[in-house]
Amino acid sequence: MFGIVLSALNMALSFILRSIIVKFVIFFALFFVVTEFIQVLISSGLLPSANGVSSGLAGIPSSVWYFLDLFNVTAGIPIVLSAYVTRFIIRRIPVIG
Repeated sequence: MFGIVLSALNMALSFILRSIIVKFVIFFALFFVVTEFIQVLISSGLLPSANGVSSGLAGIPSSVWYFLDLFNVTAGIPIVLSAYVTRFIIRRIPVIG
């Protein structure tokens, strides 16, 4: 009976150590690397910031702005751009993409 309990405990412990903890460490490291890499790209000016997109929309006439404000385009464009950049970066990581 003791051998069965010890075997089950050993199997559960090996499952926790091999799959759960190792995957957590790997994915946390990938998350940390990607977030820091994005900050470096933004600070170096290689990626557009939300302020740049907002200033690019300054030439639109007021008659069009009414409809753009209804659909909240000024908040949506930076969200869509950041989603595309994130998708591009995630597909370039060999482990995930």
